[in-house]
Amino acid sequence: MTSKGKPRPGKLDYVEPIGHRVLVRKDEPKKETKGGIALPDAAEIPTITGRIVTISAAVHHDEDVPLRQYDKVLFHPKNAIPVDFESDNQLFVVPVEDIVAVFRAEPPNHEE
Repeated sequence: MTSKGKPRPGKLDYVEPIGHRVLVRKDEPKKETKGGIALPDAAEIPTITGRIVTISAAVHHDEDVPLRQYDKVLFHPKNAIPVDFESDNQLFVVPVEDIVAVFRAEPPNHEE
């Protein structure tokens, strides 16, 4: 920031998703299965895993969306927007509706 409170031009350090979106760092693609079978580079798997880096304010305040920073998630890449922010380009802004699963250490407690 400059002395007058305006952002200074140049390097950007933070990406904040807006609306019901999260910022996800995509996991490295697997090169082979646990059994040792080599996978082709363009394996036709329509979902991708990654870790949530940042959640939007809308997601943070929405009790019906069980997503938190650092959650490991499975997402459909169709509407994921790549963020040209890092040289390896592993960041994606993903709409909440495209998050299809969250990996947890324990099942949730769904008491009714």
